[in-house]
Amino acid sequence: MRPGVDRAVGRTWIISILMIIALLANITYVQGFQAQDLRDDSLNARQFEDRNKIERGPIVADGQRLAWSEPVGGDDRKYQRHYKQSEVFAPITGYFSPFSQTGLENAANHVLDGTDARLATTSFVDKLLGRHVPGGTVEATIDVRAQQAAYAALQGSGARRGAAVALDARTGAILVMASTPSYDANDVSVLDGKQAGRVFERLNRERLKPLLNKATSELFPPGSTFKTVVAASALANGVDAGTGVRAGRSYRPPGAGQAINNDAGDIGGQCDLPEIPLIDAYAQSCNTTFAYMGAQEPGNGAVHERAAAFGFGRGVEIEPGMRSAASSFPETDQPSLSALGSIGQGSTVATPLQMAMVAAGVANGGKVMRPYLIAKEKAADGQEIGRGAPKRLATALTSEQADQAQEMMRAVVQKGTGKSLRGSSVLGGKTGTADVEGAPYNDRWFIGFGPRPDARYAVAVMTEADGYGIESGPIAARIIDALGD
Repeated sequence: MRPGVDRAVGRTWIISILMIIALLANITYVQGFQAQDLRDDSLNARQFEDRNKIERGPIVADGQRLAWSEPVGGDDRKYQRHYKQSEVFAPITGYFSPFSQTGLENAANHVLDGTDARLATTSFVDKLLGRHVPGGTVEATIDVRAQQAAYAALQGSGARRGAAVALDARTGAILVMASTPSYDANDVSVLDGKQAGRVFERLNRERLKPLLNKATSELFPPGSTFKTVVAASALANGVDAGTGVRAGRSYRPPGAGQAINNDAGDIGGQCDLPEIPLIDAYAQSCNTTFAYMGAQEPGNGAVHERAAAFGFGRGVEIEPGMRSAASSFPETDQPSLSALGSIGQGSTVATPLQMAMVAAGVANGGKVMRPYLIAKEKAADGQEIGRGAPKRLATALTSEQADQAQEMMRAVVQKGTGKSLRGSSVLGGKTGTADVEGAPYNDRWFIGFGPRPDARYAVAVMTEADGYGIESGPIAARIIDALGD
């Protein structure tokens, strides 16, 4: 060949070899690093093929199976998912249907179905021979007895909707997450996709949306429980529990057309006085005090900053693929809107999980921990491959400020709006009654901590019914009692 042709052929070989190497590298990268992401892509319909031919591992709590699989059929073996007391535990387990999954079924999907990379090292022979790696076990942080007690109490309250959350204030572990009305995951976790579809259609038509977890995925005006955040903003800005603060029967924010008044039941009480100690204003839940704080001193910016420190303004990632709705307090230069929001009405909305985080932050010396739901993950052979770890989200108060906030919450139970709980397992708390415009019911809230003398557990309860927030207090006490047993 001529020298010029030799050089051209040589360059062509080099380019071809480089292209082959690049192609092999891309294939290796896709198969080794992107395979799971591609399988999980919402546009990939193949992820739902043969999903019932895999024996998923169990979801357990306190040594009890909450979800598990059993074989059905003959040669074409499939596995049917089953759930224990599903209406009680559905907010934790979620469901595993022919075309979707929620709750821990989704958050821990790859551990349960055996595709998690951490399981390959525990089942190396299966992986080497191309056999499916057995699904692992997911252990939830839930306290089974307390969860059952919470659900029964919500059901017995007569509320149209209700939710309860209990946290280990020190770690953030979710001990209770109950929601009513609920649903039976056994009805949608069936092998027949058409049957599951009909059940989903029926549940989605229901007015109160039982598939929605009221504890994490729905937002409600928190009423006077939000005054805990406003009081925290005052403490963070130099006020202490004994400082005299503005009260009075009525307060009109600058530029507002309408005044904010105290509850009719406060007439003639401490809230009518022009100035009272902050601890008394909090214990008696004086609207005028906290509306003034939000509108003027320390003002919207301070309250908004403190709310963000407790977790407002962003959804809380409980586990990967399991996130709460974002609670919010309005950031505004209009004093009237800030005043209304500071008494837990107007644009202020929160999930029960968020308000449990507020109570937990106070009980935990001002440290707000990330809520989590997975205690441990294990391979089929029992080897532990992961566990939930406490993680601090933020510091909402110094320890000294948190001590004062705890004192204020104890005052609610000792002499304030929650005094009917005096002597119960609830050490400190805050009531809240949020008006729902045009509705014949209120959102009745109670947040608190206990038991005596160790304020380890933080609780938030919301029930929708006629009446006041204190009517959710006994449910909180019942939950703390169950946790303390």
